[in-house]
Amino acid sequence: MRFSNLSLLGLCITLAACQSHEPQEAVSAAPNVVLSDALIASENTQWLAPLPFLPGAERLQVGARSLQVVDADGQVLSELAGRFATLDQRADERGVLVATLDKRRQQALLVRLDDAQQWSAPHYLPKTRFAIEGLCLYRDEARNDFLFLVGEEGIGEQWLVAEHGRPLAQAQRVRALSLPPQSSFCQVDDGSASLYVNEEGVGLWRYAAAAEAPLLREPVELVAPFGELQDAGGMAVLPDALLLLDPAAANLHLFQRHAAQWQRAAVLNLAGLDEPEQVSARRTEQGLELLLVADDGARRAALNWQPESAEAPPAVPVVTPLVQSEVAPSLGDAADDPAIWVNHAQPERSRVLGTDKQGGLLVYDLAGRQLQDLRVGRLNNVDVRNGFQLGARRVDLAVASNRDHNSLQLFAIDPASGELGEIGQIPTPLREIYGLCLFKDRQETIHAIVNDKDGSFLQYRLSGAGGKASGQLVRRFRTATQPEGCVADDRNQRLYIGEEDVAVWTLDARADAPAELEQVIAVGGPLEDDIEGLALYQGRQRDYLLISSQGNDSYVVVEAQAPYRLRGSLRIGLNAERGIDGASETDGLEVTSANLGGPWSAGLLVVQDGRKRMPEGNQNYKYVPWTAIAAALGLE
Repeated sequence: MRFSNLSLLGLCITLAACQSHEPQEAVSAAPNVVLSDALIASENTQWLAPLPFLPGAERLQVGARSLQVVDADGQVLSELAGRFATLDQRADERGVLVATLDKRRQQALLVRLDDAQQWSAPHYLPKTRFAIEGLCLYRDEARNDFLFLVGEEGIGEQWLVAEHGRPLAQAQRVRALSLPPQSSFCQVDDGSASLYVNEEGVGLWRYAAAAEAPLLREPVELVAPFGELQDAGGMAVLPDALLLLDPAAANLHLFQRHAAQWQRAAVLNLAGLDEPEQVSARRTEQGLELLLVADDGARRAALNWQPESAEAPPAVPVVTPLVQSEVAPSLGDAADDPAIWVNHAQPERSRVLGTDKQGGLLVYDLAGRQLQDLRVGRLNNVDVRNGFQLGARRVDLAVASNRDHNSLQLFAIDPASGELGEIGQIPTPLREIYGLCLFKDRQETIHAIVNDKDGSFLQYRLSGAGGKASGQLVRRFRTATQPEGCVADDRNQRLYIGEEDVAVWTLDARADAPAELEQVIAVGGPLEDDIEGLALYQGRQRDYLLISSQGNDSYVVVEAQAPYRLRGSLRIGLNAERGIDGASETDGLEVTSANLGGPWSAGLLVVQDGRKRMPEGNQNYKYVPWTAIAAALGLE
């Protein structure tokens, strides 16, 4: 570092948890910051990670007429002509991806400086309907790159812009964002997938940055009297550290991560700086080195503070869908539970059934195209079994829980064509019918197991005698609290049920057997309530139970035999190449081990996607090959 006429800045230390004003015990070595009075002629500048192909490159900055890479002496090593404002970047071993705003065109763009020291042609995002005030990049665990745009009056957007640091030929909008109305700065902590956005006169907010995350915010720090700020400006994020500028007070707030919360480590007064608004930080052996941008230009500074390293949570494997279904016709919370009907004669013509709980049953092919829409009522869960004798006809059977009538809704499936037709309802005494699954016993009789939100389970023996579907109640049992998902193992005569906030249980599926519940896995650790859909993969070597862990948008896999060994969990991320978003807030899921041909030769997992993104729309279903799941978790 090169400093001249160094002056020690005043500081104010507070050791309080974020949003807490209780006095804390003072530390022995107080952080302090030393500022250089040498100005850097830039409205925006950031530290660069070391670039092996460009020795000496230190900073990326916006110059008067170009985007520049400069060394420690301010010499321009590479530049891209143009008039730019605001920037962010992500470096990798082969180059650096830069996002900035073209001031003339008022459009965000992506450009890459590669290891041949060549700038790529700019990749422009479509023009927005709002003026862009700020932008920031986010790289997820699968190395997909996203760009957040912060606009006037609380408008924002998230775009998928690159894969593995290389800009996509066409950026794709992931979602619209409702942001604070007076915001101009944002930064993303890739490790925790946290988006930080300022709100002038109010404070700093955190949002989840992941493409499938809900749009919820939480305060990091607020203005007085609710916090210690006079105003909130730019910020810098490092692993386990957050730096926030207060332009009105010329203060720099330091935060240290403890578990999932930020705690204030210090407040440093930047005496002599005129409304500092932007900060960039990098680690050194002595602490942190800063770039501070104020009204009169940018300066370097040295800070003798190192955040403590927190243990990173274990990484969750991510698989990607190859297909998504057409969206459900109903708005809002509509798609819910899928089932897979296997065409044994022509497996490639198998079907995916999906409930639309606003009005009916949807039928899709393996390419996700909708083939049928049966408007029979608000159906919640659905399951299928082959070989149902309906009078003189041998059909396959689909049964769904009908919330309009608290009944079982039955459909015949033509074994040759896969076409569904309604064949009636079976009434139940339940008051709020909810989850459902089918079980085929060793006598080839099909049973429907259905539950109520109060924990009641009813088991019906189904019959098609005389050409009319009917059901006989043969067993009752219950859980203490609300259940939903269930799945039956016909081969081993076992039933698995999910008690949403408690555990997954198993019991004997036979109608004449006692309903003794045995715990498979409880909420806690990788399984986070609500427990939603359950599905059973019956492989050649081992059977696996798949569980929708809705609370953390993941899918838990356990062996389906005692002692029910946990094999791991995974998430379904987006497929940038095919333009398919990931899956989250999943209600129902289904899996088959049948060879359906092509990518589904080892089986198929179908999950409901509770948040349709890229573009935003009605809910739908995502298809994932079993080979990807087995590879991600090392399954037999």
